[in-house]
Amino acid sequence: GRSEIGPRALGNRSILFDPRVKDGKDIVNTVKNRESFRPFAGTVLLEQARDWFDMDRLDEIPFMMYAVDVKQDKIPAITHVDGTCRIQTVNKKQNKNYYDIINEFKNITGVPIVFNTSFNLAGDTMVETIDDAFRTIRNSEINYMYLPEIGKLIQTI
Repeated sequence: GRSEIGPRALGNRSILFDPRVKDGKDIVNTVKNRESFRPFAGTVLLEQARDWFDMDRLDEIPFMMYAVDVKQDKIPAITHVDGTCRIQTVNKKQNKNYYDIINEFKNITGVPIVFNTSFNLAGDTMVETIDDAFRTIRNSEINYMYLPEIGKLIQTI
């Protein structure tokens, strides 16, 4: 699809990871070859966001623009040292493919959230083409890539 400009695109050209992994931030930083202080986000199914995060008066957070308090200790990979997480809510209408991936993760793990970061390596621009994607995969330890346009999960190892 189109390039990302302004607020982050909703789950498109993203690296996804299990937010339950205690040292998940370190693992993803190693994969991306980037500094440990870089921020991450959690994308949560909108209908379950309030169970996991204190959204105060916000009904939804469709862009990764706000850090909110985390209510549960089951997602250490995306919980900042101050107990907050930068989140993004998603519903089926906004992005059916992304919603379905997160919903399936929830069905398997009980957690309606994925760790989300941009699909690029340190110093590189965002992935925009399939050639960019394969170059990024070749230069990293990313093991799988999902291409919804063709409905396939490609194993890259």
